[in-house]
Amino acid sequence: MAAFEYVAVDASGKRSKGIIAADSARAARRALRMRELVPVDVLPVSGKAGSAGKSAGGTLSEKDRTLLARQLAVLLQAGLTVDQALTAASSDETRPDTIAILQRVRSEVAEGATFAHALASAPKAFPPLFRSVVASGELSGRQGEVMERLAVYLENTWRLRQKVRSALIYPALLSIMALGMVAMLMVAVVPRLVEQFDMFEADLPWLTEQVIGVSNLLRSWGWLILLAAVAGVWFLIRASRTPVIKRRLDRLVLGLPIIGNMTRTVAAARFARIFSTLSSSGATVLESLQAARGSMTNSVFQDAADQIADKVREGGSFAVALKATGAFPAMMVHMVASGEVGRDIPGMMTRSADFLESEFETATATALSLMEPLIIVVLGGLVGLIVLSIMLPILQLNTMALQ
Repeated sequence: MAAFEYVAVDASGKRSKGIIAADSARAARRALRMRELVPVDVLPVSGKAGSAGKSAGGTLSEKDRTLLARQLAVLLQAGLTVDQALTAASSDETRPDTIAILQRVRSEVAEGATFAHALASAPKAFPPLFRSVVASGELSGRQGEVMERLAVYLENTWRLRQKVRSALIYPALLSIMALGMVAMLMVAVVPRLVEQFDMFEADLPWLTEQVIGVSNLLRSWGWLILLAAVAGVWFLIRASRTPVIKRRLDRLVLGLPIIGNMTRTVAAARFARIFSTLSSSGATVLESLQAARGSMTNSVFQDAADQIADKVREGGSFAVALKATGAFPAMMVHMVASGEVGRDIPGMMTRSADFLESEFETATATALSLMEPLIIVVLGGLVGLIVLSIMLPILQLNTMALQ
């Protein structure tokens, strides 16, 4: 069964577009007529230039991927086969891009490919972690249960990211507005006052001279400073893609006082969550470690996963290997050691992930609640210095006039 993109007209003459699944173009037209639609144009999804580009790769947003995982989990747990679940999930005509990807995956499954292998036909839509969890579910024969775990993980990750983003909106807007006000004072207001001070030919206070110097610098070279800042950010982004520099930057971030602890916590929580999800689904320890490593963006934790895998492959203790890396929190190491004694490492990994995620949410909420007053104090201090630098010469001139 293939996917066809159609343009049709209903009984009232209203045109509609969408994607429909059918064995052939004729069958697609027949299905449209059964919906009381008159087909105007019916083309295979791969027949259009724009769709061809999508079928070559195909991408899904994080939100769409999360919704799809939840939908598939519900359908598979309801007893539907993978083919039936994909057919039901692709029936939502409001998401044409998702439908095209699902139809391609369904075609692979119908031809005899495994679900995980079929998902590999759209690697940008389904990252390695997604495919690894699906593969472990197929091996264990518990596809619905494993998909449920994956859906919960994706939902928690997406919810936490949205919470942080929404909390950062107000501080970001506040910072932009305050910096804009400071720039306007330095570029537009201070130079006019300087002209008035020059008329009296009086010695200006040290603070006023410094503010005037910064104002002149911004007026003369502001565009160059902005250009240099943009170029510096671009260079840093490009340089961070090289393995050597990226490893140094990752270690530097982990060494920072507050940001480093938060980065370590969220990375360890993600490592524990992915490991527990896969190992609980029937994957081996090495397979779970490999998947957890692939989900890490910090090279320090990637190296730590490799070290743990080497120790476990040699028959060493998982908890000892975890501690030897020095990358994971001590609490997580102790819980894993307890799970190793009780032969329940996945369960302890799950508890560690729950604790670390809760700790990260608390730390994030605290940091964001402190960020707003800190921004107000810092930028308010800058504005206060500028106002004070303006008022000092005025007070000085008033004192001279009284004398």
